[in-house]
Amino acid sequence: MLLDPSWKPLLSALFQPPASLLLLILLGLWLMRRRPRLGGGLIVLSTVGLWLMCCLATAHWLQDAVLRPPPALSTAQVRALMRGQNQASASPPTAIVVLGAGRHRLAAEYGTSNLTQQAMVRLRYGVWLARHTGQPLAYAGGVGWGQIGERSEAETASQIVQEDYGTSLRWTESRSRDTRENADLMVPMLDSAGIKRIVLVTHASHMPRAMRAFRDAAGKSMVIVPAPVSAVTRDDLPVLDWLPSQHGYQLVHTALHEVLGLIAGN
Repeated sequence: MLLDPSWKPLLSALFQPPASLLLLILLGLWLMRRRPRLGGGLIVLSTVGLWLMCCLATAHWLQDAVLRPPPALSTAQVRALMRGQNQASASPPTAIVVLGAGRHRLAAEYGTSNLTQQAMVRLRYGVWLARHTGQPLAYAGGVGWGQIGERSEAETASQIVQEDYGTSLRWTESRSRDTRENADLMVPMLDSAGIKRIVLVTHASHMPRAMRAFRDAAGKSMVIVPAPVSAVTRDDLPVLDWLPSQHGYQLVHTALHEVLGLIAGN
């Protein structure tokens, strides 16, 4: 590998907006004395880019036109998973796999580590699916490249599932640091347990990259069923989609991160 993977969080922060656009604005200001047209153009384009970077409409376009994630599981699909459990001979052994999305090393209010908001959204849906279908639940997540501490995300999730939901994880994968490693480490674990179908839970924007990683890892030995959460939806008042907001910025930033991940093959 040409570059140490531990640099991934830093490089991602620099190349993605807003850092990249702010750097272009600084470059434009520096060029104003030497080449005012070029400098002014860079400033205008970067400012427009910053505006669009914070719009819900941009996030929606990136999701639907670029990432194109599969739709959420329908009621019929969830029922089919339930029937699959009741008719074991007609359905492959199945596991619901929740992919991690980061953890806080210490949440002072709990006195221990805690999952990020994104990770909690995924975990809640995974627990919901497990309860409604009766299928066993797994969680994949170690200590990410940009994180510190010894307690893994999967260990944190296991504690939350036990204490807050009154159930347990059948499998935990606690050594992975990114999506590719989630797949490479979780698939052999489930394969050795006889699992032939994975219901994969992650955010809609992350699903294309996650599906590629798990299909590569599983080959023809398993069927991968996407179960995305939190797809971007439009505002009730359309004009608000084009006005900058913190929520819009977060969604665009996440979508751009996934686009870069797909391009880089991670």
